Amino acid sequence: MMQSTPAIERSPAPAGAEKPEAHVACLDFSFFYGDNQAVKNVTLDIPSYQVTAIIGPSGCGKSTLLRSINRMNDLIPGGRTAGKLLFDGQEVYGPRLDVVALRRRIGMVFQKPNPFPKSILNNIAYGRRLHDRLGKGELLATVETSLKRAGLWDEVKDRLDDNALSLSGGQQQRLCIARALAVDPEVLLMDEPTSALDPRATARIEDLIAELRGRYTIIIVTHNMQQAARVSDLTAFLYEGNLIEYGQTAGIFTKPREKRTEDYMTGRFG
Repeated sequence: MMQSTPAIERSPAPAGAEKPEAHVACLDFSFFYGDNQAVKNVTLDIPSYQVTAIIGPSGCGKSTLLRSINRMNDLIPGGRTAGKLLFDGQEVYGPRLDVVALRRRIGMVFQKPNPFPKSILNNIAYGRRLHDRLGKGELLATVETSLKRAGLWDEVKDRLDDNALSLSGGQQQRLCIARALAVDPEVLLMDEPTSALDPRATARIEDLIAELRGRYTIIIVTHNMQQAARVSDLTAFLYEGNLIEYGQTAGIFTKPREKRTEDYMTGRFG
């Protein structure tokens, strides 16, 4: 008789104060592409309901680390892990983990907007239809709530049947954020979410991150140090796969403890 696959259990919603304990934790965690070790023995705790930025030069392992959290790297041939990566204390790479349940709890927004070639409404409703049996009224309420949280409702409420590809690049990225929020995740991963956007759209996404702080645990990879300084509570600096420094963003940017962090901040490399 086969044993059932355990689902990730949802943490209780925040009630005023932010939870101090780690929502995501790496314990001597490594990721390999074949023989290449892209992430090297990283240990860090990412707290609940705050914004954590991961910065570092190109190829330092920051996107690999981010994509490990919801096992997107499973799709890469030859990828393997060592050490532990925990979500709410449960091993993300445990042999019996339900990956579908994990990805519902941990949403992701990619570098380039990737709306489905469907209506705005059906983009948002897609995930809920996959996971739940909702009546039409409940589904429409989910669409409205998600678009409001993504700051897009007022712009699209009268054109929900329009193709999502008709939206501007910034609107498409907010639509993708709304689509991720529609399945009610706890964690939102953002992989350089503004790198393909103009300054105005970038500012809107940064404002949105600020609005979502406290409701979701947000982990953002960014090559833009100024953006990390603006949006995050904590910052992790990676270099050649190693975690060099991690702490409160203000301290990382004004009084880094490590010389390599200071050199990167001042443009000596990267």
